[in-house]
Amino acid sequence: MVSLDGNHGEGGGQIIRTALALSTIKQKAFEISGIRKGRPQPGLKNQHLFCIKALEKLCNAQTEGAEPGSQYLKYLPGKIKPKTISIDIGTAGSITLLLQSLLIPSIFSPSKLRLKITGGTDTKWSPQFDYFNNIIIPQLRRYADIECSLEKRGYYPKGQGNVDIKIKSKFKDIKEAPQIKLTEQYQIVQLKGISHASVDLQKANVAERQASSAKLHLSKLNCHIDIQTQYQDTASTGSGITLWAIFSKDPDEIDIFNPIRVGADSLGERGKRAEDVGREAAEQLIKEIYSRAPVDKHLADNLIPFLALTGSKIKTSEITNHTLTNIYTCEQFLGSIFKIDKKNNIIESKAF
Repeated sequence: MVSLDGNHGEGGGQIIRTALALSTIKQKAFEISGIRKGRPQPGLKNQHLFCIKALEKLCNAQTEGAEPGSQYLKYLPGKIKPKTISIDIGTAGSITLLLQSLLIPSIFSPSKLRLKITGGTDTKWSPQFDYFNNIIIPQLRRYADIECSLEKRGYYPKGQGNVDIKIKSKFKDIKEAPQIKLTEQYQIVQLKGISHASVDLQKANVAERQASSAKLHLSKLNCHIDIQTQYQDTASTGSGITLWAIFSKDPDEIDIFNPIRVGADSLGERGKRAEDVGREAAEQLIKEIYSRAPVDKHLADNLIPFLALTGSKIKTSEITNHTLTNIYTCEQFLGSIFKIDKKNNIIESKAF
């Protein structure tokens, strides 16, 4: 039984999500105490409970303490079987954060799986769907065939967005999976983005204004910029933009097997000008590009469990507390496998 301190590091829900994923794929039970102990409302929140409920469906897991406000959880994983599972978070709870618990066991399972999830697609304190689909997922396709489709966006507070994901692993054994080697940014070849808004904001040209502002600030990079604009009929009013830069060692050929992409996103909110949303995302992306790192600080956090399982090496723009907390969680399951060079922002792991 693996024992975890839920108040370690940044002391948030990331410990729970990563522990659930690694416990399921490694078939190691765990218990955790002091969950979100230092937060204004400590203990498990609904978003964490939906991760647990989803895994109960996925692998017939057994739990103790899985209730709102609980600061203790015991989780005993079961075997994953081929199936389609549907999860309705019921609010604008983040779909992309929920997937942090489900992707690892799904990708490294011999079973073909389909996940149909309803909730928030573009919400605060989580990757927007387009960041997830265009920066995170391309890295994970080295391990599995992944089809990810956005059927409807879900903004705060009602959510009701829909995402459909089909996953089929390429490897029967994790030990066969390739390592991630991302230590050089190389040459920028494309700047892309998606600017989106609810249909009630179309008359105000919110998506176009976000995109135009982003283009204006990115123009200093002297690179072709392609930002799509989208509107959807959604349950709540909202908007956002995701931008990403694509790099390649050979400008005439983009490596799809070891992609180099850094990204940034920004959300609209009441009282925030659309131009400021676009500028904010563009400035964040420029900062990532100028770091000369091939992995942005948010992608690094999401890649940590995969580095732990396969033995890999990345250079990131910043090693955040979130990333360090993720490393702590992985090492409780797999041992002291990480080497961190804080001076050069390099993270390396040896295969477990």
